[in-house]
Amino acid sequence: MRLDDLDPSKNARDHGSGGGRRGFGGGGGGGGLGLLLSFLPMLLGRKMGCGTILLIGGAALAFMYFGGGASMLTGGSQAGGSGDAVAYDTQEEVFAGRVLASTEQTWSKLFQANGSQYQPTTINFYQGGVSSNGCGSASSAAGPFYCPADQGIYLDTSFFNELETKMGAKGDFAKAYVIAHEVGHHIQTLSGVSKQVRQQQGRASKAEGNALQVRMELQADCYAGVWAAQNASRMEPGDVEEGLTAAHAIGDDTLMRGAGQRPVESMFTHGSSEQRMAWLKKGMQTGDPAACDTFARGAVR
Repeated sequence: MRLDDLDPSKNARDHGSGGGRRGFGGGGGGGGLGLLLSFLPMLLGRKMGCGTILLIGGAALAFMYFGGGASMLTGGSQAGGSGDAVAYDTQEEVFAGRVLASTEQTWSKLFQANGSQYQPTTINFYQGGVSSNGCGSASSAAGPFYCPADQGIYLDTSFFNELETKMGAKGDFAKAYVIAHEVGHHIQTLSGVSKQVRQQQGRASKAEGNALQVRMELQADCYAGVWAAQNASRMEPGDVEEGLTAAHAIGDDTLMRGAGQRPVESMFTHGSSEQRMAWLKKGMQTGDPAACDTFARGAVR
């Protein structure tokens, strides 16, 4: 994906190593994916965000699924303290900042078309761990996540290496998809969808709550696809395949099988590989946020 002509977004902070509680405000949680010791969650938050879990060890992955950890593309949200390190001091951070700048341009245009103004999210870089009053704390093992409390994305860019080497999702577009998915959770916060879902989950059974979370994650996947479609001129050969490979790798069924578990649909929190690929592709094909209504009757099967 060609992004070299873009300046990285100004909405970035670097919290440095170890995280720490330094007064970064907020409240409420989101969703993400988590890696416990030998397994890493991937792509799109924990309670509300986007993401998924990368399994390197069967026991660790099983714990994440059945013991209740955080995950990235499953929709996890934690938060961090403010740091004083310089943002964009690595090539990985520069790339992430350019992706974020592109999402800002895209969603500003789409919001304006509907007569509203887009309020961008902030990307928070950290190494090792990060914490805050709003969304709790997390280590790098949690993977990228979005925190609705302070409307921030949290990313330890070492995750990009795990994405490629552990999950087999190579290429710059796979990395961009991760960020665009988390931005998708920000769109859900701005639109009020995430608040409505959390309220419904508070009154639902565990299985019903999981089903709602699946729809959240699939919608964030679709929004990532919309962003890609809106930037078709920047796409390069192989980008679509890179994105679909990443979406497949983080499907609940694929992760459960990789952990030696039999897939149980009622325990899915992010959607199957087939569902994740389908909704990412739908966003890419339509370029229309309205096509991403995963909450419509019959939309998710």
